[in-house]
Amino acid sequence: MNRRDFLWGMAGLASASGFVLDGLATPAPLSAPGFRLVDVTAGAGVQFRHNSGAYGGKLLPETLGAGCAFLDYDGDGWQDILLINGMDWPGHKRQLSTLKLYRNNRNGTFSDVTRNAGLDVEMYGMGVAVGDYDNDGYPDILVTCVGQNVLFKNTGKGTFRDVTKASGLGGRQAFSTSALWFDFDRDGLLDLFVCNYVKWSPEHDVFCSLDGKNKSYCTPEAYRGETCWLFHNLGSGKFEDVTPTSGIFDSSSKSLGVALLDYDQDSWPDLLVANDTQPNKLYRNQRNGTFKDIGVEAGIAFSAEGKARAGMGVDVADFNNSGTSGMAITNFDNEMIGLYRASGDGSYVDVATQSGVGLASKDRLGFGCVFVDADLDGWLDLAVVNGHIDDTVRNVRGVGYAQAPQLFLNDEQGRFRDVAGGIGGGFSQPKVGRGLAYGDFDRDGDLDLLMTTNNGPAYLFRNDQLAGNQSIRIRLVGTKSNRDAIGSRVRIFHGETSQSRLVKGGSSYLSQSELPVTFGLGKRDKIDRLVIDWPNGATEEYKNLAAGRAYECVESKGIKPLGSY
Repeated sequence: MNRRDFLWGMAGLASASGFVLDGLATPAPLSAPGFRLVDVTAGAGVQFRHNSGAYGGKLLPETLGAGCAFLDYDGDGWQDILLINGMDWPGHKRQLSTLKLYRNNRNGTFSDVTRNAGLDVEMYGMGVAVGDYDNDGYPDILVTCVGQNVLFKNTGKGTFRDVTKASGLGGRQAFSTSALWFDFDRDGLLDLFVCNYVKWSPEHDVFCSLDGKNKSYCTPEAYRGETCWLFHNLGSGKFEDVTPTSGIFDSSSKSLGVALLDYDQDSWPDLLVANDTQPNKLYRNQRNGTFKDIGVEAGIAFSAEGKARAGMGVDVADFNNSGTSGMAITNFDNEMIGLYRASGDGSYVDVATQSGVGLASKDRLGFGCVFVDADLDGWLDLAVVNGHIDDTVRNVRGVGYAQAPQLFLNDEQGRFRDVAGGIGGGFSQPKVGRGLAYGDFDRDGDLDLLMTTNNGPAYLFRNDQLAGNQSIRIRLVGTKSNRDAIGSRVRIFHGETSQSRLVKGGSSYLSQSELPVTFGLGKRDKIDRLVIDWPNGATEEYKNLAAGRAYECVESKGIKPLGSY
């Protein structure tokens, strides 16, 4: 997000429609997507509007929020919805705004239970991370904020309690963004990683201007960076800040997105961090409580031109069914999405251009992104939400404030095509997109999408399958490992092919998708094998599981079907 690009550096943008570079593979013939995304927001009872607090002062945080999550907060097996909110700035109060928790009514609708759950608390919220940090069977919620982050403990009785101070997370003021829960030392307790953006406060807001007179939103170059934080779970509800000794400390970072991965497949969790105008980080777990940044060696720190791009959202997944995860990082307009494929030698190569993702995203400013098998054909697709940060940028050489989301369908040959315009439901209508998460809220076996917009409404898109493809869903419960089984690697084998998924929190941008993993199977009616590599190092295998069903696997206690769909 450099200054030149942020102002009016829009020249040279090209439409990706029908545009093919010499020497690149010819796109596969177009075919029907095989599914629809239907906007069911109103009918589902999700009535939410994000409040950025904007009043004309052009304060930096107003451009960036906020996130969302799918979670099963009451343990009934149905995914609920959490939407993070900002608030009015002091001295400019107009309304009361809080985050919103919507309970799944199991019939396609949701009920607002925010007040009853004890979550009707004002804060300038940004992101969310969901995880059962105390292993009691109920997911807890960490809300990142401008100011003090807030940890809500799930009581198991439909309510939450603010335990920020008691947990040891209190007393820290920052501009926090994305976060995730993961067990970095594999002791069975979820630890916490928090991204921080820049050193900012209302009192130290920098005056930036496009015309030398009127205030505009600043780019991150106007502010000093801020280190991310790592908190070690001590048990008994307490956390210790291990940032200084862990190798994570870096005051030059300006972090917006974080994703969990197992970079070297050693069963120890590593982290990918997307930075805005600073090099991206790949923190390799050294298995002794410390991490080492190998982003430069791995080839993900900079663009192919050696430039630090404006990293926003991030996701990691095995999108080419090779057994090794690749990465997607969304960036500023005129920078393209970074789509990284593992090269086999510990490094990654950005294949965005030859895959079809690069040029199609060049005129967009991307935020939330998720790898999701939208059509259940067994190959992960890529969904991205877009939107500019400055509402004064309107249709300058085709770049507007509201921008259309994209859904890149995987053709199984290493190429993607944007089918957003052909899946109906208003998905492709321009929006000022920010957060994005997936979850099967109606339990029909496919993955639905939840999207937030800046200073605007949230959207719930139901996935309706049209081609008759099947899936299998796996929910893991740890016993020796953390109860959420975050960090587990799940693989399925059918015929000569295989797929893999990682149970993970975080990813996307300020958001969290559901924890159960979904595998698309096409027309297959079963899988040959299911292999689970648990975070504690144990491996379990099950054979001949039927498609069209969800299963629950409890570590060391076996597997059981949860029902058909």
